[in-house]
Amino acid sequence: MNKVKTIGLVSCILLVILVVWNTPDSVEEVHLSGPTMGTTYNVKVFPDVGPEPEVLQQKIDDVLQNVNKLMSTYDPMSELSLFNQHSSTEPFNLSPATIKVIKEAKRLGEISEGVLDVTVGPLVNLWGFGPEARPDKVPTQQTIEQVKQQIGLDKLIVEDTQVRKLQPDLYVDLSTIAKGYGVDAVAELLLSLGHTNFLVEIGGEMRVAGTKVSGLGWRIAVEKPINHERAVQSILTIGDNAIATSGDYRNYFEQAGVRYSHLIDPRTGFPIQHNLVAVTVVHPSSMTADGLATALNVMGKDDALRIAKQQNLNVMLITHENGDYKAYTTGKFADYIDAATTQ
Repeated sequence: MNKVKTIGLVSCILLVILVVWNTPDSVEEVHLSGPTMGTTYNVKVFPDVGPEPEVLQQKIDDVLQNVNKLMSTYDPMSELSLFNQHSSTEPFNLSPATIKVIKEAKRLGEISEGVLDVTVGPLVNLWGFGPEARPDKVPTQQTIEQVKQQIGLDKLIVEDTQVRKLQPDLYVDLSTIAKGYGVDAVAELLLSLGHTNFLVEIGGEMRVAGTKVSGLGWRIAVEKPINHERAVQSILTIGDNAIATSGDYRNYFEQAGVRYSHLIDPRTGFPIQHNLVAVTVVHPSSMTADGLATALNVMGKDDALRIAKQQNLNVMLITHENGDYKAYTTGKFADYIDAATTQ
């Protein structure tokens, strides 16, 4: 089996947003970067605000290390892993941060009519895209049906400080929104330190505020969903917002001439097979944009457009139709494209 895999907390999602840097200014932003969640982070801030860069970088690292300690499925001692190992229907205490992320996951699960399901981990593992990557052949229908019995958001009860499983072997994987939460956590740190102009990016997901040192807005390029080269689909200026993209064109495997995406539809138990290849969402919260991008991508074009319009979401869908790529936008998304061309 030929596989292309990701590593770390975000194994289920490959996000592909690139930053387009404007012409360098005489004074440039402070640029901090480092490893996190199996990928990298990049932060840009004004040089005359907040603590010294070395101090700020340590604070950023501390925030991201804490997110990983809470929500990683690759760390057997993370808070989430300990909950997954808790084979009981008794309540389990979790930190406010993990509770917040699980609550948002449940809310997005409802919005997406069950498509965003953070209990889908056993299916992801079965297909070889999780921390237990192991199969060397496509699972049988019987095996898929058996594993489907282990999943379901209705089996996860969330309270103010506790979560509870209605099925002892329920497994929760927050990969679809935990990276976005990490972006938000760093953004909130920067705001608390007095930064109002910044860019935060983790593994392709990003949240921006204010402007660059030049006074121009942050310009972001969304990558065209092709796997053999890098090309730009659209350039955006999104104001004080986050942006996330979900695509199925980089993380997949092929067997017997069939391409199997890492995006698993919990309704069928199989990787998606439709022609919607990428979804980009702009939202104030990176965590929310992260989850929505995944859910809409799994849904397929028609359902994704329906939900995006119902929820008044700012979305761009890219489909592969008749040998070419076609873009559909909802909400204010077209305005973000227009804004980038006028500065």
